[in-house]
Amino acid sequence: MVEEVREAGQYTTRAEAERVTRIVLSALGGHVVGDERVDLARALPEEAARLVASQIPVTRPLTAQEFVDAVAARIEGATPATARWDVSSVLGVLPGLVADDDLIDRVLTQLPPGYALLFGRAELGPPTA
Repeated sequence: MVEEVREAGQYTTRAEAERVTRIVLSALGGHVVGDERVDLARALPEEAARLVASQIPVTRPLTAQEFVDAVAARIEGATPATARWDVSSVLGVLPGLVADDDLIDRVLTQLPPGYALLFGRAELGPPTA
């Protein structure tokens, strides 16, 4: 997984990709709960699964922008733009790691609007007449 993040984010070192992966997955872990959290953890490599599963659920879900800002606050020297890149680099590889597209859809259903783009998906709204 870290190598995929390294490639997606064009990080120069494995250590940098690993650090970003840890921070983003730790932040995501508090936002995914219930069966989706368990299923996501099962679908990820062992260390990534622990990062997701070990987080305490948040009391208030963050908007996608607030999530990016929260990640930026945890990365030294990060800006909103670099944090968005980091978040997208990590979350964007998850659909490829998770064999079940339905699981990513279920995870996105738990999150406020705007997260789909961070996962590399289009943000779909309700059909219009």
